[in-house]
Amino acid sequence: MTGRRRTAVLISGRGSNMQALVAAARAPDYPAEIALVVSNRPDAAGLGYAREQGIEAVAIDHKAFADRATFENALDTVLHKHDIDLIACAGFMRILSAAFVEKWLGRLLNIHPSLLPAYRGLDTHERALADGASEHGCTVHFMVAELDAGPIVAQARVPVLPGDDAATLAARVLIAEHEIYPQALASIASGEIAL
Repeated sequence: MTGRRRTAVLISGRGSNMQALVAAARAPDYPAEIALVVSNRPDAAGLGYAREQGIEAVAIDHKAFADRATFENALDTVLHKHDIDLIACAGFMRILSAAFVEKWLGRLLNIHPSLLPAYRGLDTHERALADGASEHGCTVHFMVAELDAGPIVAQARVPVLPGDDAATLAARVLIAEHEIYPQALASIASGEIAL
């Protein structure tokens, strides 16, 4: 297929959002092709899933590098080797440097489990519950140098229900993530949304 934008998905674990993107990209008219899955953890379950789907899957163990810059150089090399155009971070548990983000600016997406700008960083579900929030959700945004601060592409809201704990709330948010991330990636791959 011509014209589909070659996309890499960066993961650190099971890659459930990556699986949602792979499923969406099976549609012949989907504007992005999931061409590569990269994990910073060689034991990430998502790598096996990607290989089963016939997608190139590469582990770049961050622990094998002296510092973040050399890890990111290795990552950048793999991305260029596979002619990657867009990057979708999906549960990628490494903070990318300003230099790396700048290099990929406007082509680097992330999904975050809160309604940004609320609850940047970690433990979003616990923090929403502690605050007594009535709603929570997820955000797809362009990555910029500042953590979880990039322009918002899409958001989905979910209610916080009585009796919720972090696990039940996280499960509800994850369902919403699997819906909006493929839509957001399609909007960017098609050129409908740009930074």
